[in-house]
Amino acid sequence: MAEPTEPTERLVSTVERAVAVLVALAESPVDLGTNEIARRTGINASSVSRLLATLAVDELVRRVPESGRYRLGVRLIQLGNAALDRVDLREVARPHLVALTEATGETATLSLPGEQMPMTVDFVQSPSTVRSVAEVGRPSVPHATAVGKVFLAYRGGMPDGPLESYTPRTITDRAEVAREVARVRECGWAEAMREREGDLSGIAAPVLDERGVLVAILGIQGPAGRFDHRAMAAAVGQLLDHAVRLSSDTLR
Repeated sequence: MAEPTEPTERLVSTVERAVAVLVALAESPVDLGTNEIARRTGINASSVSRLLATLAVDELVRRVPESGRYRLGVRLIQLGNAALDRVDLREVARPHLVALTEATGETATLSLPGEQMPMTVDFVQSPSTVRSVAEVGRPSVPHATAVGKVFLAYRGGMPDGPLESYTPRTITDRAEVAREVARVRECGWAEAMREREGDLSGIAAPVLDERGVLVAILGIQGPAGRFDHRAMAAAVGQLLDHAVRLSSDTLR
């Protein structure tokens, strides 16, 4: 029997539901009960209960005895570290992050584009007492962060559905976001000031391969009171220089 000329993909619904449960726990700042997970995922509570029990066997989730609620399990740390160990770009990018933090005094970040949004995979923290705290594994909201805007400009297109407002400065009008994304593509870098968090500002630039495809995003972020428009403008040159050099490094 001849093999099909085009590969077909059949998604396993149980796996999809298990992933939805993990994502719900990852996005919640607090532990969640079965009914709350069911509400957030749209999966019925009995199915959620069975999924949690299965995931708990391999420590992908953990049930908190005192509350009966669930949180992500320690096994995910092992899996995440294993995935990050295979991201060779982190090693290549590390000197650029260090240089950017030394030059600007602010936190420098490296993000990789995902299917729907970019995610931080490495950073160098600002030496200042008052500073922006980065987190490995934290996604960047496409329409409300500088890193996210670069993602939209070079990889993601416009996000689906209504745009959530995080602060009074968050751009939620789709036409305005489209104009912002066009500006990013024209000038090669993005900025966001108090758009995701009330006291956070950032700039970001793309790292491109030889075909012009986005492979990573360099960012600089800091407290908005210190990393204001003047400070961001002063840092753009350094950011673009390191983004270009990192792009060249990835082609070697």
